[in-house]
Amino acid sequence: QVQLVESGGGSVQAGGSLRLSCVASGPSNGRNLLGWFRQAPGKEREGVAGVCSSGGRTYVADSVRDRFSISHDIALNTLYLDMYNLKPADTAMYYCAASVRRWAAPNCLEADFDYWGQGTQVTVSS
Repeated sequence: QVQLVESGGGSVQAGGSLRLSCVASGPSNGRNLLGWFRQAPGKEREGVAGVCSSGGRTYVADSVRDRFSISHDIALNTLYLDMYNLKPADTAMYYCAASVRRWAAPNCLEADFDYWGQGTQVTVSS
């Protein structure tokens, strides 16, 4: 069973930065894809960024590509989401997720994800 534990959320002012972390444990074949998703109150869940292959191929959603980046420290089993120039619209619960699937297309956030963390709240004030 894959377990995912996020941390790093908090309250920041617009223009600020945050780094989210997600420590993963459990079978490595349950973590072929890793992703960050977010959900704001009253809105659908949105894929933000993903690590789409064991070779480190990544995908970042168009809406945040100029401000967010994703990285994966394999040795530490930790996934990161670096967020810069945060905006009030980025306010949401951010979730780390893992999938047993492999995904050849560029946007692996379209895959079904099997395991989810408990989430970490990001609040950006104007």
